[in-house]
Amino acid sequence: MKVFELEGTIRPELGKKSAANLRKQDSVPCVLYGGKENVNFFVTNPAIRDLIYTPNVYIVNLKLGKITKQAVMREIQFHPVTDKVLHVDFYEIADDKEVAMEIPIRIVGNSVGVRKGGKIKQAKRMLKVKALPKNLPDILEVDITNLDVEQTIKVADLKYENLVMLNGLREPVVSVMASRATAKAEAAAK
Repeated sequence: MKVFELEGTIRPELGKKSAANLRKQDSVPCVLYGGKENVNFFVTNPAIRDLIYTPNVYIVNLKLGKITKQAVMREIQFHPVTDKVLHVDFYEIADDKEVAMEIPIRIVGNSVGVRKGGKIKQAKRMLKVKALPKNLPDILEVDITNLDVEQTIKVADLKYENLVMLNGLREPVVSVMASRATAKAEAAAK
């Protein structure tokens, strides 16, 4: 999995006023939890922008003064009107402790149903998985080569080594839907 380097500063003060002052200085208040103690810190908005606005998922190397921790981003709070980042939660990870994350999906292959004129319908963009940090992939590839018209690949159909799928097994991931072209082709064949 890709690693993102992020430098932060431990927050000397907590509370609403302190957080508001940080936001005025173009900084984002953050918290790191999941370890022995919660750590409150802040990062600059430009430093965290590339971590937030990307389709990729990362393991984050947090440098907080002399301390370095590995974490994953759990939750982001945005302002309801301006969409400015208000707060970010990070979860500390360890090499021997499984972590749950949402991993993006990449569809690969040329479907039989698409060649017949069907349309791809992707129901999921990400899947939630649980694994040790060393086993977390950058993406989950879903092969649709054998997918015909009106067929669906569900979560239960996907098998990945060293990963536990946390989504419902009956949830659809990708399907090939009939289109007008396939209906005309079927009518012409009769």
